[in-house]
Amino acid sequence: MAGRQGTQTVKNMLWSLVVIALAAGVIYIFVPHDESKNPTKRVDYRVELLTAQRAAKYPVAAPEGLSEKWTPTSVRFNGQEDDSWHLGFLDPHDEYVAIEQSTAKPAAYIKRVTHDAKKTDAVEDIKGRTWQRYEGAKYDALVMSEKGATTVVTGTASPKQLAKMAESLKMS
Repeated sequence: MAGRQGTQTVKNMLWSLVVIALAAGVIYIFVPHDESKNPTKRVDYRVELLTAQRAAKYPVAAPEGLSEKWTPTSVRFNGQEDDSWHLGFLDPHDEYVAIEQSTAKPAAYIKRVTHDAKKTDAVEDIKGRTWQRYEGAKYDALVMSEKGATTVVTGTASPKQLAKMAESLKMS
């Protein structure tokens, strides 16, 4: 009698496992899930921008007129650290582009925010401003020094996309 009851227990346990697996399969099939969706969250940078514009000793750069395909992903202003301003985006091709500004010493600051990109001989005139081109293993950059601050547009995006961001910048 004891052997039969042990067999029934194992048999019942296996049937329970089958029922649970079927239920999990049904849930998996009918619950929407799209792995192709970009999990990147869009941030609203308006409050930080207003704070930076009031506190910084230089005109703070922020883009105007970019399409909705440019996704703002990160923002910060640190008045304690050389009035440093950061605004990060993903461009329409999911490449990273950042606007970095600071009153820190330009050479060390540029090296840090561009991840050791090197200055090239190339310069670009964008909306009446001269931008120095930098190239690096991780990030490329456009760099401009003006009104006591260094402005860097940097990231993994193409030079064309970096220039597009630089062109969209309004300094206020």
